[in-house]
Amino acid sequence: MNRNTFTPSVFFSTPLRRGAANGLLFALLALGGCTPLGLAVGAGAATGVAAYEERGVDGAARDLRITGGILDLWLRADYHLPAEVGLEVYDGRAMLTGQVHDEKIRTEAVALAWKVDGVRDVINDIIVTDKGSLLDTARDSWITAQLKTELTFDKSVMAINYAIETVGGTVYMIGIAQNQGELDRVLAHARSIAYVRAVVNHVRIKRPS
Repeated sequence: MNRNTFTPSVFFSTPLRRGAANGLLFALLALGGCTPLGLAVGAGAATGVAAYEERGVDGAARDLRITGGILDLWLRADYHLPAEVGLEVYDGRAMLTGQVHDEKIRTEAVALAWKVDGVRDVINDIIVTDKGSLLDTARDSWITAQLKTELTFDKSVMAINYAIETVGGTVYMIGIAQNQGELDRVLAHARSIAYVRAVVNHVRIKRPS
């Protein structure tokens, strides 16, 4: 098994435009992801991949529960929150990204994230702005996909230990690097991609064993 292989996130890791969440949920159901067989296969694949991560199977499962808890609170408070705010949870640290039009939305998203058991830190990278377009969203998705591909094929990087979001041309990263050299390679990859304006690093370096 290639330890650098990325697997699709179970939850919304990238903020979606208003109305897009319904379409995505319908598509997932249509693909059979919520059938007993689909869930079993998905859980098995996730467990196998998590075994190669620095956080391990237990850590990945804990982060998955935290992600579900945050999304549940967001949905209960405002149906559109998961469509506007991106969420990545790694080792109990919740990284919130996205662009919202109201400071109240950002404040609410952060406050609700802190309420979930197991959350050790909430990183607020949400931007309040009226700017943004479908072209920007498409470009951000392209940047994220391009960076993930480069990291996956870089044999000197354990890509599975990184979670990535791109908003407005800014790349946000969280995870665990094996050492400073690996982190430097990851940052260099991110900065070399077209349309990237800035890179915000929340990655921690692995503690010596």
